[in-house]
Amino acid sequence: MLAFESNDLIDQRHKSGKSYLEFLNVPDMSMGVYALKAGATDPQSPHNEDEAYYIISGCGQIRVGDEDRAVQPGSIVYVAKHVPHKFHSITEDLQILVFFAPRET
Repeated sequence: MLAFESNDLIDQRHKSGKSYLEFLNVPDMSMGVYALKAGATDPQSPHNEDEAYYIISGCGQIRVGDEDRAVQPGSIVYVAKHVPHKFHSITEDLQILVFFAPRET
């Protein structure tokens, strides 16, 4: 069994100094924690994998394709592979749990 505590992962990501920390990578999926500060610009580009976001904390907006949606703790957003997407209008620091399927390469 592999098991993780989100608070521990957030601390590890913070200590790494990077905005993204991958903590699981198996053939059919990968997972990580992603952080964006209030007012930040999200540098993402489309991925080759399907992706789901779970908002742990913070508030802002996400644009997927040509749709915008507010996100807050508990929000879950699915993004199909190759679809442009970015978080924006971040009003409170975001901590995000990210799932890729298959694993991000």
